[in-house]
Formats: sequence, C-alpha cells, structure tokens
Amino acid sequence: MTLRPRRSVLYMPGSNARALEKARTLPADALIFDLEDAVAPDAKGTARTLAADAVKAGGFGHREVIIRVNGEGTPWFEDDLRAAATAGPDAILLPKIETPQALARIAAMLDALHAPAGLRLWAMLETPLAMLNAGAVAAATATRLAVLVMGTNDLAKETRARQIAGRAPMLAWLSHCVAAARAHGLDIVDGVYNSIADEAGFRAECEQGRDFGFDGKTLIHPSQIAACNVVFAPDAAEVAWARRIIAAFALPENAGKGALQIEGRMVERLHADMAARTVAMAAAVAGRQASPK
Repeated sequence: MTLRPRRSVLYMPGSNARALEKARTLPADALIFDLEDAVAPDAKGTARTLAADAVKAGGFGHREVIIRVNGEGTPWFEDDLRAAATAGPDAILLPKIETPQALARIAAMLDALHAPAGLRLWAMLETPLAMLNAGAVAAATATRLAVLVMGTNDLAKETRARQIAGRAPMLAWLSHCVAAARAHGLDIVDGVYNSIADEAGFRAECEQGRDFGFDGKTLIHPSQIAACNVVFAPDAAEVAWARRIIAAFALPENAGKGALQIEGRMVERLHADMAARTVAMAAAVAGRQASPK
C-alpha cells in the first residue's frame, strides 16, 4: 500500500515572491499557491505570473504543489486556469465548487487546453449548497477530482454559523463531507485555524479533525506545520499495535479466522486492513522525514 501524506497543506500568497521561494524549504506535505483570497484585485496578474513561474522552476521536492485559481465567473478565472494548466502543478484548487456540473465544465476546459493527464483537481466545499451537494460533487471522480478541501471561513460567512471552540455549529457538515469523500475514494482536508498565536487551540482542532477522519488540515502560517504533521501522523504506539494485529493474522493457525483476541481485545479482519493503512502511512511519513527536501 502506497500513500501520499497530506497532513499539512499550507496556503501561500501567490503575489509574495519571497514566500514562494521559502516554500521550497518548509516541511509541509503540500503547498497551495493562492491567487484568490490572499491576493488583492490589482495584484491578481502579478500573482498569476509569480506562482506559475515558481511552479515551472520546480525544486519543491516531495511537496505536492497546488495552485488555487479564482472562481469560475470571476474576471480572472480563465487566465488563471490557463496559466495553471501550463505551469505543471500537481493540482489546481477550485474555490466555491457547488455542483458536479461545475467540475465537469472545468475539466472540459482543461482538456481543451491540453493539460497533462496527471493534473488533478481539488475542490473547495465552502457554501451551504456545497454542503447539500457534497455527495454529488465527490462522485464526480471522472473530472480529475482527487481531494476535497473544507472552506470553513467562507462557510461560516455564508451560513452565519459562529466560529467557536469545538466547532459545534459545523460538526454535522464536517462529518457529512468526510463521508462523501470516503464514499468515493477521495482524500479530504480540514479548514484553517485563524488564531496563529493560539497553539493549544490549534492543536485541539487538529486532533478533532484527525478524529473525524480528515487526512490533514489547511494552514495559514508556517508555524502551524510542525504540530499539524505530528497530529495527523500515526504515533509510535499506534504503529506498534498495528504491527501486532498484522502479525497475529499472519500466523498460519489464524489463516481462516475472521476475529482474534489480542492482548484482551477483540480484533476483526477489518482491523487488519486498518492496521495495514496505519503502517503504510507511518512508512510514508518516515520517508518524508528521512529526505525532507
């Protein structure tokens, strides 16, 4: 089993050349060069050029590189999509996706631009309609779709839900979107945490997202990367327990058994599958740490 960690996904303003250069040294699993929210209208063209040039220059090592374009229907969308399609990122992040039809239109545009077959789409879910249509959007896997991204700030704005500790107003939406992603074999990344100085609050929200089933979290500052990487990676105890499960089911005398008792705990074959994923993720993370560049 080969997995690609997406624990830490850092937004970086496409208009900030120094930030884009620094991105090559940061321990994030993925980098989003942002042409949308982080860029003022009069800097959109500059950001597009800087981000595309940075991607073309390469040097990001194992880091997944994504360009977030401005939304369909904005004055910048078509130019952004064209530049991103030719720059060679791993994926393009589409804001405010609400329907599978939107994904199909944009995928067709990429085909018309002769974008590489391996170019993926990431879709942001950040409106009430997106919450209602999450399953239908996630089912559009024939449109290059690979990852869903929660846009919790915009979701709070559009629904008027309070952004409070514990995120009680959003828990149903978060769970619903995780279920949609898993039903169709997609990864899903949690929304940002706005208070950069609140380390305890940030870690708690990372742990909550991990426990809900998210693969990682989007970040707004490099100082959030380290804690995020730790929380969304299996710890030593989890890996050791996973190895014990795998070893127990591998014994010849257990070959035909659907359930075992290991150290006083009942374990089924499904737990062996979960254990295999835990070990594979730990190996993938260890590979990142062994070659951080």
